[in-house]
Amino acid sequence: MQTSCALWRRCAFDPHFRLREARIVIVGLGLMGGSLAMALYQGGLCREVIGVVRRPEAVQQALALRAVHHATTQLGEALDGANIVILATPVRSIIRHIQQLSAMTLPPCLLLDMGSTKQAIVRAMEVLPVHVQPLGSHPMCGKEMSGLAAADPYLYRDAPWVLVPLVRTSDASLELARALVQAVGARPLVLDAMRHDQLVAAISHLPYALAVALVLTVAELGERDAAVWQLAASGFRDTSRLAGSDVEMMLDILMTNRAAVGEMLKRASAQLGQLADRIARGQEEPLRAMLTRARALRTSYPNVPLSPDASESRT
Repeated sequence: MQTSCALWRRCAFDPHFRLREARIVIVGLGLMGGSLAMALYQGGLCREVIGVVRRPEAVQQALALRAVHHATTQLGEALDGANIVILATPVRSIIRHIQQLSAMTLPPCLLLDMGSTKQAIVRAMEVLPVHVQPLGSHPMCGKEMSGLAAADPYLYRDAPWVLVPLVRTSDASLELARALVQAVGARPLVLDAMRHDQLVAAISHLPYALAVALVLTVAELGERDAAVWQLAASGFRDTSRLAGSDVEMMLDILMTNRAAVGEMLKRASAQLGQLADRIARGQEEPLRAMLTRARALRTSYPNVPLSPDASESRT
């Protein structure tokens, strides 16, 4: 313990501490946690990667996939000597873990989360012991597939990764988190929790909700005419893709970002209302102007790739 405590003192207060010295514990080895563990372990980016899983069989799976040095189902056992603890479970599970950790004897460490909403998590972090450095985070990437089997050590390459420091977060701890993010190929971006939640409601949570609405709308038609599923091709596939996301994960996201998601849904409903009205009235030129503006805006964003068939003609 003397060595690990000395390492923490350097990581929390000494800018000369290096990520390679860190013993990193990742709680939750699903897609996100598993991908991070693989990137750290297979890249030799830190001293040791410890995974905490729920099921005993996942211990062997994590080792077989070369995701961690060690894995366990016992959180307390994994925390011994940890320099960095990363919570990579769904949002409400992260909040429960923070509450659980607050009642445990923790080593001095940097505590990160990887949740998709931040205000509720940051509030929960306020009660952590004073010797724990809390820092919210959210990597902006993923897949519709979930679980450790879908993990990819390159998942974070070129992805934005939001860091949300608390008032009590030290500069050295923030810099250590930046180093971790950059080491796995991501691009760190510091935001406050409210701003983060408003932005991701628009570009992540709203698209999911719209994809759900699209699938349910088509399914209603499919109950009357099953041929609709035979006709569904790339347009439906691409726009409905997000509806295949993990339901429990998305429930946590929507329930912990209700105000921002609700506001974005109202805005989207207003836009859909305008489209419906102009189509119903046969107002071709106003409709053309709306479509042209949307196309111009969409093609002007250099960091948002167009789908392969974005410029195909439609019949």
